[in-house]
Formats: sequence, structure tokens, C-alpha cells
Amino acid sequence: MSFILALVAIASGALVTYLYDRDAHFLARLAAGACIGFAALGLVGFISASFLGLTPASLVLAAAVVGAPLLLLVKSEWRARVGFDAGEAWRDVGGAFARPQAGTTGVLILFVACAFVFWQVFGRAMFVRDGEMFTGVDNNLGDLPFHLSIITGFAYGDNFPPVHPEYAGARLTYPFVVDFVAAMFVRAGATLAGALFWENFVLALALVGLLYRFALKLTRDRVAALITPALALLSGGLGWWMLAREWGGGSLGLFELLGRLPHDYTITSNGAFRWGNAITTLLVPQRGLLLGLPLALVVVTQWWLATEDEEGGKEGERVKGKGEGGKAKSRKRERRISTNAVEPPIPTFHLFHLPFTLSTFERRMIGAGVVAGLLPLAHAHSFVVLMLMGGCLALLFPRWRAWFIFFAVALLIAAPQMWWATRGSAARAGSFFGWQFGWDRGEQNALWFWFKNTGLFIPLLVAALMWRGRGDGSSNGDGSSGAVVPKRLLLFYLPFTLLFVISNAGKISPWIWDNIKVLYYWYVASVPLVALLLARLWRLHPATRALACVLLLTLTLAGALDVWRVVSEASEQREFDHAGLVFAEIVKSETAPRSLILHAPTYNHPVYLTGRRALMGYAGHLWSQGIDYAPREAELRRMYAGAPDAESLLAKYGVEYAVVSPLERSAVQVNEQFFRRFTKVGETGGYSLYKIARQ
Repeated sequence: MSFILALVAIASGALVTYLYDRDAHFLARLAAGACIGFAALGLVGFISASFLGLTPASLVLAAAVVGAPLLLLVKSEWRARVGFDAGEAWRDVGGAFARPQAGTTGVLILFVACAFVFWQVFGRAMFVRDGEMFTGVDNNLGDLPFHLSIITGFAYGDNFPPVHPEYAGARLTYPFVVDFVAAMFVRAGATLAGALFWENFVLALALVGLLYRFALKLTRDRVAALITPALALLSGGLGWWMLAREWGGGSLGLFELLGRLPHDYTITSNGAFRWGNAITTLLVPQRGLLLGLPLALVVVTQWWLATEDEEGGKEGERVKGKGEGGKAKSRKRERRISTNAVEPPIPTFHLFHLPFTLSTFERRMIGAGVVAGLLPLAHAHSFVVLMLMGGCLALLFPRWRAWFIFFAVALLIAAPQMWWATRGSAARAGSFFGWQFGWDRGEQNALWFWFKNTGLFIPLLVAALMWRGRGDGSSNGDGSSGAVVPKRLLLFYLPFTLLFVISNAGKISPWIWDNIKVLYYWYVASVPLVALLLARLWRLHPATRALACVLLLTLTLAGALDVWRVVSEASEQREFDHAGLVFAEIVKSETAPRSLILHAPTYNHPVYLTGRRALMGYAGHLWSQGIDYAPREAELRRMYAGAPDAESLLAKYGVEYAVVSPLERSAVQVNEQFFRRFTKVGETGGYSLYKIARQ
């Protein structure tokens, strides 16, 4: 059932892309379709589950609604076009094996390498061994239990309407769609580990495809498009220099050291390095970004295509890169489409009984608006970034009707989500904003901090922007002269620099490091420009080709070390011990789904695996979400200490069960005698569950 849900969502999402993007490659449609389909499945599934519970009936209803676009295949012209595109994609993949060329084979190698890395990384993000649960990604240590608590709350805890899993009584306003989709898979029969792995794996591969297409459309350069995913996903600074010092100053050889890397090289506890690696510090622990980023890339790519000049936007325009065939290949494809398949008709609408047909750029803007509208409950930061960038680009590319269509459609879908997320929120808005120069630099010099954390990326970005050529500034077809960044691309990029400025001027989250959720969009927008510069150096001269390779290595080595540390199993953190996992099953069997449980405010309590509500969870999670937890924490400590008002406090919050375990004894003062007044309903390995009712 979970496989059917995923298949319906992906296929339906891919089919929807034909309505607004008629020239995309079939594999690009699958990448966009996976993200669009999962986001729609999460939203529709949440609405149906809010009325029916997360039951087989609500799963079937969600699948039926999300799968409705598949009815378009009833029409022969739609089947012909989809069949042709799928066949052409299959021939392209087969041709990459049978007739290797620089372009097609490079893309194949990119996706095979990424698939291998993601398989290893997400397999280590959460795994069970010898009856204990671990994560192999250090930065996932605190985030994994939090996301598990959201997932299990929906899957096992009947959390409708959803309350915060770590702060009972507060509404869950944290963007939860990606976790809700995982909960749907669990309820459909998948294991918790399987649901997380396959959702993460599919979305990560889709992200690679969308990064590639985003860069290819912006730069029209195959080499730059191939470099872009590597730069975006292996982000890091000069932390690789620490490895050089450890190798030179230690007793271990280089290969011995690489076999057991002692720490991360893009983010350190001493604050020197804070940028982190995109895979290990963002996509694995920040699961919402894994859905929000590819959706945002779909939107921005459609913006670029929609605002292209009529001459520049034609599909047949030459794409730089050996083995591509340029215009000839595009024209050949157009002839094959016209002779082998029928184009799905352009939708015609009626207004006051008068038919009108939307133009290509208007359909792109409608598609972009629908996708952007899916974001508020998927990844709120991505939605805010898109609204801000869309407003800026509307001023720079004033096709007012198109932009009006985009914002109208996006807000029509997003407004109910924003109202729902902000209504009665426990988060304090004031805790999200404040002046703080230089992001998370601490006492370090801002310029030195950014150079250490991003290496040569910013200098190369400046060089790409300033490298102007002769004539009108457009680059030549062979890439040997002209501007690295054409004027139109420069104009399109400029608003994204505002994200860097805003994130360095003050905090936009209670925890300053969380500014990276906005900063990373500046980085992703900048990557194709740096990739263009590297592609230019690659083509200029054998000496500059070597320089391009060295520069690419310095930009990605630190990130690659962090990813390799996960893949090589050098990092490992235990989340839950054997007794904790057994105790979680006891809690699920002895308590009702929406029971309220008192336990220690730690990040890895077994109650998070049960879906039951917690009076208060980990303070770090609550603080980073703007929740004022201090009064409740003080009351929790009085309850565990058996203070004179302990019983009245238990009654005040309606606590139904309490846990006494090694976690409680290490986190708070526990009055064991006080809890012996209550009935013990479960016990294992030092974990005891008490029902809060007098004997």
C-alpha cells in the first residue's frame, strides 16, 4: 500500500508538469513529480485524516484525490505524448551505455554516484542494530527523535488536530508535511525506518535532477550543469585543512586517517566552522528542506523560463558542451515529436462564456504558483524566500499579468495553510528577530569567518560576476570569450544577494544558526554562476583546465570528507538503547493513543517513538521554535521532586502517565517514594511507567 501511494503521487505529479512545462525531459518530470506529488499527498492526506483519522479510508481517499490527474491518460493524445517521452528517456539512458558521449555519460555518472551516496547516507541516518537505534550522522542526533515524534504522533497517536509532540496543549505549527507523508507510509504498512529511507532517497535524487535542470536552463552549459549538484551538495569551506594538519602532525597515515575520520570538517563545536555540509547538516536532519528546496527549484526554474525573451526561450537554442548536438539535436527532437506523438492540447478556459487560451509564460506562472502554494506547511522558510524573491523579480522583469497570476495562485493555496499555522501558535514572534551582524561568527572577524567557511566560493562568485566580455556582454558559443555571466542572468541573480545580506544583518530564527535555511538559497542561486566560471576555465587552456579541477576540489573536499565520514561508518551515535525500544512498545500497548505522559525533558526519550503526547520534551527544540518553556519546566521539576503541589500540578495538566527511568534520574531530581503512590503498569530495564491514579 505504501508503494502504491508513492507511485500514484509521483506519476500524478509528473503528469501535472505537462500542463505548465511542455518541453521538459521525462526524467526531469519524474523529479518534479516526486516532490509535487509528495507535497500534495501530504496536504490532501492531512485534510482527509483530520476528518477520518489516519485510516485505510483516508489513505485511499488521499490517493484518489492526488491521483485524479492520471485520468488525463484516458485521452489518446496524452498517452501518446507520455509514451513517446518515456521511450525517448529510455533511449537516452541506453545510449549513455551503448554510445558514451561527454554529455549523456556525464549525467549518467552523476546520478549513479549520487544514488550510491544517498543510499549509504540515508541508510545510516537511522538504523537498528542489536535491538538498539542509531544514527550515523552526528548532526542528526537531536533532530531525528523530534521528527520521529511527529511521525509517530500521526501514525500511532491519533494526533488530530495536531498538538506539539513535545509541548502538550500547544498546536503543532512546525512544517510537518514531509513527516506526515512518512506517517502515511507507516500506516500503509511500511516500517518506520523504511518509510524514512525511501522518502528521503526519492526526494534526494529528485533534488539532484532539479539542480541539474535549474543550472542547465540558467547557464545553457552542460559542464556547468554537471558541476552544480556537486558544488551544492558537497558544500563546505576550508575545513579540509584540518585533515592536512592531522595527517602531518599525527602518527596515522592518510588512508588510516580517512578510514576513521575523527570529526566533521565543515562544522565544528568550537565555532570556527559553522557553514556545514548540505547533506549532513541540512538534508538529513532538516527534513523539511529536503522537500522544500526541490519545490522551490521547480518554481525558480519556471520563473526563469517564463521571463525569457521570445527569441531566447526557444527550445532549439544551442546548449554549450561537447556531444550535445546543439540546435540539430533539439530540432531533431521536435521533428520526432511531431511525427510520432500528438501534443496534449493547450487548455482552453472560459470567462463569461468567452473562451481564452493561456500563453506559455502564463501557464508557467500558474504552475509555479501552484507549486509555491504547497510550501507553507512543507517548509515555511522556502515559501517566504520565494515570495520575497518573486516580488523583487517582478520589479526587474515587469510582466505584470504573469506575476499577478503567480502571486494570486500561490496565495490562494497558501493562505489557508498560513492561517492554520499561525492561529493560536505558542511561538513568540519576537524571539525570531533581532540585530546580529555576521551570522553565526561569534567573535571572529566577519570576512575571515566567511572565507574559512565557504573557502574560495565568494571570491570566485565575484570573479564570475565581474568577468565582462566584449560587445553586449553575452558569451560566445565556444565559451572562449564574452562575459561569464550574461546580463540577463546577472539581473535574475541579483535579488538573491539580498538573502545573504538579510541573514548577515540579524537573526530570523531564535537560534542564529537557523538563518542558514535562508542563506542556503543564496548559495544555491550562486552555484550555477561559479560553475559557469569553472566551465569557462575548463575550456580556455590546458593550464586553466587543471586550475578548474583544483578549484573544484577545494570547494568540495571538506563537504566530501563529512559525507565520507558517514558512508565509511566512522560516525555513530546511539539514540535509543534496547530497554528504551522495548519500553516504547510497552507504552503503546498500555496507553491510549492520545495519552499525556510526563517524562524527562531529554532529546531522546523512548516516548517519542510511541506517538503519545509529552508534557514537555527537549528544551533545545522548544527554544529553537520560539516557545517559552521555562515556566512549565519548573513545574515539571516540582512534579518529579514530589513537591507539596506536585499532585495538583499533575491534575492541572491532566497528566495520565509518568515515566521514571535512568533518563529522569539523570535529568531531574526524582522522588521515588512519591511515584510509588501510583500504579505501575509497565517496567523493563530500569524504565517504569506509572498510571497517575491513586491505588
